[in-house]
Amino acid sequence: MAGGGLMVDGGPVKDFGGKLTASVIITCIVAASGGLIFGYDIGISGGVTTMASFLGRFFPSVLRKMKDSSQNEYCVYNSEILTSFTSSLYIAGLVSSLIASSVTRALGRQAVMLIGAATFFIGSAINAAAVNVEMLILGRILLGFGVGFTNQATPVYLSEMAPARWRGALNTGFQFFIAIGVVAANLTNYAVSRSRLSSGWRLSLGLAGAPAAAIAAGALSVPDTPASLASRGRLPQARAALCRVRGSETHVDEELDELVRSIEAAKDQESSSGQFRRLVWERRHRPHLVVAVALPFFQQMTGINVIAFYAPVLFRTVGFGSDPALMAAVVLGSVNLVSILVSTFVVDRYGRKVLFIQGGIQMIVCQVGVAWILAAKIGTDGEATLSRGYSVGMLVLMCLYAAGFGWSWGPLSWLVPSEVMPVEVRSAGQSVNVAVNLGITFVLTQTFLAMLCAFKYGTFLFYAGWNIVMTVFVVLFLPETKGVPLQRMEEVWAGHWFWRRFVVEEEAGSVTKTDNVK
Repeated sequence: MAGGGLMVDGGPVKDFGGKLTASVIITCIVAASGGLIFGYDIGISGGVTTMASFLGRFFPSVLRKMKDSSQNEYCVYNSEILTSFTSSLYIAGLVSSLIASSVTRALGRQAVMLIGAATFFIGSAINAAAVNVEMLILGRILLGFGVGFTNQATPVYLSEMAPARWRGALNTGFQFFIAIGVVAANLTNYAVSRSRLSSGWRLSLGLAGAPAAAIAAGALSVPDTPASLASRGRLPQARAALCRVRGSETHVDEELDELVRSIEAAKDQESSSGQFRRLVWERRHRPHLVVAVALPFFQQMTGINVIAFYAPVLFRTVGFGSDPALMAAVVLGSVNLVSILVSTFVVDRYGRKVLFIQGGIQMIVCQVGVAWILAAKIGTDGEATLSRGYSVGMLVLMCLYAAGFGWSWGPLSWLVPSEVMPVEVRSAGQSVNVAVNLGITFVLTQTFLAMLCAFKYGTFLFYAGWNIVMTVFVVLFLPETKGVPLQRMEEVWAGHWFWRRFVVEEEAGSVTKTDNVK
């Protein structure tokens, strides 16, 4: 792999320029707000499932276990129906993310964001009005369709709109808004819990419609991406969009010409096979497929989302009261939010790999520390609770863990897959990325409470082990993509010690790039 982001195989990578204009900042902020609905859902689910009024209406068996003083604390919330309430969203999101690939190619990124916001809004309304578990699950499925569509379109939109030298910082905005959604949801749950409203859970679930409406309004105010417009033959609009976001016409025609060449090269092959088939079966796309699968898989195997979903449940398990547990979840989400700002400021200066590696090591240390505290003070019977000092210590470790995730695997697992895909498989690659992310999230959210009951403190050692594996993967197999224009990304793979064998071929004793990489 070449060293710096703008030097590949010993030579400079062409940078088409582009200023950090007010237009590009506003456009990317509006697009990144698509993360709000995902974040709000992550934060709201765990808090709602600790509310006695919600559990009494829909999951009375869990409420009875909470009141049983002889119950193993690790197993209080172990209910398949309860976890289905949380996890049903993610299986729906998986399906919709695959559908969204075709819709994106036909209608563009902007239209997909609008569809996602609309379905999420309807799902939130159904959940707020739910009178039985079936209505809850139906609402969650619609929320899942909204998340699947929005998560498919937004990271790609940001990567296609942002100038190469600012792409990392602007793309982390998606994860930043996910974190804002988490904090907003945790604060809502805390306020509702403190109010002692008998149906406060309806307010928590119904307010998910607010970020959905904001995203829909924002999507209507921004243009589609130049790549999306050009791929649908709307070249004048594509050029206008480029001029608007780049803030200058100096390199616009050159950049548009190269973009059109990439699209035409993709169209020449489109009749023989679809994007998904090419991504899976063509040898030169092997590194793209591995990244599209491995990064979202590893992101979820950090354990962050199940901890975010069930943070109030987890903190109650180790001795926090109901309201303190909700406030601890607010603190955890706030730390994650601040840490994403750190990533925004350093990702385009120091690169992706160093953040991936540092964040992974930090999470490993914190998870081992949490497991040690639980093993030493609660043990396996789950009948003891932590003293105040150890509870605070565990919260500190969890916050350090959230910080490590927030400036590394959180934003970068969305950024890197969206920027490394060539245009001919970009929609399919992002769909695979989102589908794997949501599919693994479904499995983990469905099994986490049962795992906590069965493995006890060993649950955190399980995730620490995966953090070791994914950190080694980054060291060996992930190239640095800092500052490389999307149209030149194949040159990064051609310079990597392992992946070069898939994207280059030997001809007359010289190394040449295959297909559209000339």
